[in-house]
Amino acid sequence: MNIKPANRLNSVSEYYFSAKLREVAEMNATGKNVINLGIGNPDLPPSEATIKALCDEAQKSNVHGYQSYVGIPELRKGFADWYKKWYNVDLNPATEIQPLIGSKEGILHITLAFVNPSDSVLVPNPGYPTYTSASRICEANIISYDLDENNDWQPDFEALEKMDLSSVKLMWVNYPNMPTGANASVVLYQKLVTFGKKHSIVICNDNPYSFILNDEKLSILSVEGAKDICIEMNSMSKAHNMAGWRMAMLATNPQFVQWILNVKSNVDSGMFRPMMVAAAVALQNSEEWHAEMNRVYAKRRSVAYQIMDALDCKYDTKQVGMFIWAKIPAKYKDSGELADEILYGKNVFITPGFIFGDKGNRFIRISLCCPELILEEALKRIS
Repeated sequence: MNIKPANRLNSVSEYYFSAKLREVAEMNATGKNVINLGIGNPDLPPSEATIKALCDEAQKSNVHGYQSYVGIPELRKGFADWYKKWYNVDLNPATEIQPLIGSKEGILHITLAFVNPSDSVLVPNPGYPTYTSASRICEANIISYDLDENNDWQPDFEALEKMDLSSVKLMWVNYPNMPTGANASVVLYQKLVTFGKKHSIVICNDNPYSFILNDEKLSILSVEGAKDICIEMNSMSKAHNMAGWRMAMLATNPQFVQWILNVKSNVDSGMFRPMMVAAAVALQNSEEWHAEMNRVYAKRRSVAYQIMDALDCKYDTKQVGMFIWAKIPAKYKDSGELADEILYGKNVFITPGFIFGDKGNRFIRISLCCPELILEEALKRIS
């Protein structure tokens, strides 16, 4: 039988963490007891009120059927109120918000809604690998734009203007940035809005990290006129410890929302109502709840800094989010060599920066999503 996969799989491979975590599991099965500092998977629970709301709603007999493709009104209003409280952005919950089954789903749906085969997409380097893989699945051309540590990991607009942008339909940005931890500014967002309007490029800001160890929460939609050309995605995975719930959203103008819904409504059948009810409750978490979560992360960050010091890696203490991004010593040929040395020699898994693009070749990333005691054990092994 001469059966072959679709041609698009020639440019899309298994997600790095999918394959690597399988290897880590095999090591653990042989008694290695590998400490996983690679994944941004919050180990803290959602708020008690969130879990109670899920349980209470799930007990009802009439909540287990299909739900609306646009999410329940309580959830959309919850997102709108959340954006007003934390970002000072006004959103119409009926027309400017679309709940998502996680941000990764949203990346693909947005790309399908705006990009034809042979159109181009601007993708940051270093950047979240899914921006590239989703674009390839949609058979788009990838145009990489570099983020440089000497420019605070921000786009070089002079370099962008020198590119051939005639086929570009979409530009991915991600602030607070993953993997570098660089934060945005109002000035940066204003430049992105101006750039998008000048070239008729949809600017999509992926914004799931603004609540973690970050004193300045910003949304690109706070810039005047941003909704005309920008889409912002946000997620409850990191800010509310709900990664497994797959609960996220996007916000933009009503026309963009409708185009994305045209794709989404043909792919899934909505979310479980009790989860949406509980998510709406989670969006009301108090400032103290978020502050307590950040107190825990701050203690973990202190140990993670010590791990980076033990590895002789250099890092910026101004970075925000749930990771530490650091530059490796010159004695290593690349981040993969250091990551493998630590994995196979110390039974500690850290993320090599090359998976985020070649601009990450000389960097590694440590996740803060494990208890302080485990981080201390990792430090002991590495030291």
